[in-house]
Amino acid sequence: MNILFRSGWMIVFALTVLAGCQKSVPPSEYNAKAANPEYYNAALDKLTEVIIHDIFSPPVASRIYSYANLAGYEALVPFDSTYQSLGGKLKLFQTGPRPAPNQEYCFPLASTHAFMTVARALTFSVDYYDKFEPAFYEQYKKDGVPDEVYERSMAYGEMVAKHILDYASKDSYKQTRGFKHTVTNAEGTWVPTPPAYMDAAEPQWNKLRCWVMDTCTQFTPPRPYPYNMTKGNPYEKEVMEVYKAGKRADKLEQDIAYFWDDNSFVMNVAGHVMFASKKMTPGGHWLAIAETVARKKKLNMMQTVEAYALTSFALSDGFISCWDEKYRSNMIRPETVINKLIDPKWTPFLQTPPFPEYPSGHSVISTAAATVLTHLMGDNIAFTDSTELKYGHGVRSFKSFIDAANEASISRLYGGIHYRLALDNGQVQGKKIGEWVLQRVKGQKETVAQR
Repeated sequence: MNILFRSGWMIVFALTVLAGCQKSVPPSEYNAKAANPEYYNAALDKLTEVIIHDIFSPPVASRIYSYANLAGYEALVPFDSTYQSLGGKLKLFQTGPRPAPNQEYCFPLASTHAFMTVARALTFSVDYYDKFEPAFYEQYKKDGVPDEVYERSMAYGEMVAKHILDYASKDSYKQTRGFKHTVTNAEGTWVPTPPAYMDAAEPQWNKLRCWVMDTCTQFTPPRPYPYNMTKGNPYEKEVMEVYKAGKRADKLEQDIAYFWDDNSFVMNVAGHVMFASKKMTPGGHWLAIAETVARKKKLNMMQTVEAYALTSFALSDGFISCWDEKYRSNMIRPETVINKLIDPKWTPFLQTPPFPEYPSGHSVISTAAATVLTHLMGDNIAFTDSTELKYGHGVRSFKSFIDAANEASISRLYGGIHYRLALDNGQVQGKKIGEWVLQRVKGQKETVAQR
């Protein structure tokens, strides 16, 4: 009995010592390790991987990124007193749960957990997270986060995520599911394009609650040229520019077009066989650019998460504003006009995506994102974008975010899927949206949107 008693006492003593050792890491030390932005980057990269696998359309992907990054931002705000909640700054968004006073937290852990919880809720392939998360969260324990702080921080992250998911449930997304665009076949209006002749994507996207814009029509671009194929007419000139650009596109222009393709679902045709290729969405591409430059500039975690959040909001409002005009103007794609009236064998270098032409979505969202990132990280920040190398899109270098946005825009002409007016007016629209996000969220006073 004495031996058993002494053995049991020794086990208890050993566990007590181990517990004491586990708590010995001071909060400043484990928080410094946990605030490694690469942890958050890993979570963002995993979400991108799942979005690609699940084949979310570009607008839907932007929505997922925005809610996940909002959750990550809100859970991290208590970690840095120089930052504030976005409650009252985003459309109908109120500040959520706050941490309990006089309690110890690891807010970087709460942030990534809030992000992952929202990402898991808004995507389908949860098995990807099941394989990723055990090792992901284990790194915080290795950094010395005490068990009780770990559990408290995870619980706080879940509370923030629940608040964000409640906010997401009221944005009218569910009410827009199942709608189909009516093809009228009226002259000059959009019709499905080869090779899959898919239905128009997200015809009700303008019904979603905006993120920062007052309404989806706040930055409506000028009307496109009326459909008129009379020789010398402005619209006819636009069509001919696309046709000629497609016929004479050199290797560099083709490389640029392919690099910025970002079509989440491309249908390949080989004889009688059709198969799909999955690619990164435009929003995912721009968040990957933000990650590249944030890493290059050695931004801390709070700065990094803020950049992702604000860029996501600009992307999301960009898609809402752009899609509102797409289905209002309902403009026919160059491919359809050229095949019918000029050259039935002509094909664009890129596959035409399934929605109306005007304005260019990539022009709108790329310029909106570049405007936000320029303000947050600086102008003339040179970088090399290799984020889509693993998807076969190569590597390109840019002098600045705006330089990259300009190339993304012109790529749509090189690819044969957009008229120049859609690019030019789309970029103006995107710049206004980006500056509006900065004004409302960051308090930047002077913006083009006000002039």
